[in-house]
Amino acid sequence: MKLNRFAFLFFFISIFASLTLNANTNWDYLNYHSKIAEAESLIGDEKFHEAITIYEEVFNFYDFVFLRDCLVAAQLSFYLNEKQKAFSYIKKCIAAGLELKALKKNKFLRQFQIGPEWKTIKKEYDSLHHLYVTRIDLPARDSVHSMFNKDQRKALGALFKIGDKAQEKYATNKFAPHSEIQMAKLITMLQNKGYPGEKLIGNDFWMATIISHHNSISQEYSKNDTIYEYVRPRLIQAIKVGEMSPYEFALIDDWLKATSSDRSETGYGFLNPPEKSTLSETDELRQKIGLRTIGLRNKLVETEKSTGMNFYLPDWVKGKISIEQN
Repeated sequence: MKLNRFAFLFFFISIFASLTLNANTNWDYLNYHSKIAEAESLIGDEKFHEAITIYEEVFNFYDFVFLRDCLVAAQLSFYLNEKQKAFSYIKKCIAAGLELKALKKNKFLRQFQIGPEWKTIKKEYDSLHHLYVTRIDLPARDSVHSMFNKDQRKALGALFKIGDKAQEKYATNKFAPHSEIQMAKLITMLQNKGYPGEKLIGNDFWMATIISHHNSISQEYSKNDTIYEYVRPRLIQAIKVGEMSPYEFALIDDWLKATSSDRSETGYGFLNPPEKSTLSETDELRQKIGLRTIGLRNKLVETEKSTGMNFYLPDWVKGKISIEQN
């Protein structure tokens, strides 16, 4: 009898451990991005009903979803003539930080901004936007915005330096000390609040630009830099917990690879076009951080053209990513 009790207890613990492990795996945002890539693959094959089903599953499971994904789901719903569902996604987008002026810029969505549903959206806008304002960390947002403005002013100084030597001297003597202060502030934020991206401050551009500037100071500086080496694994962790998008990280890391004296190192395909011979390595790098493959991105560009929808593909590269033949 004792043996049976112990067997039952062991069985119960095993089941509980299994459920806990699955829950932790599901909450990992690498799984989130993997599911979104699965939906995007269906979009590329014009299997829109199947794709929207995956978006619904993801949105129902995760408390925080990236605004871009919500906008794609809204457009898919309109495309499928599921207007009630589409307008519910529009409300979700506004609660995630989408402003009306940005909504009006979307050519595909503009045609649906009429009728009683749209009037309801405008009427509820302030209360929906308030949900966004109360979610984000406003002091952290103000701090990062101030850092971004300082960074832009400092980077602008390089434009007034004539010649490579003068620019490199400015980068080493002026920009590098400034950037080190910026990165120290980032490290403090990472330790105390997490990565300041869309989830924390409602902006995925400011801090990514600051780190990208740090990674592109000069070849000599990057070769000896230990700050980004310390920050990098913390950024990967930020992807896993939903604080950072894979695109932000890929762009930041590509800047380091582009600045490096070793140009043979495989990148993510944003700053330097991927080569055909190493395309599988590029796709493997991208998939490790939850970023869609080059082929899928290029396929989505075609679907954008055929449907008129906007999938908000990262626009550092306009349209398709070209592949160099070698």
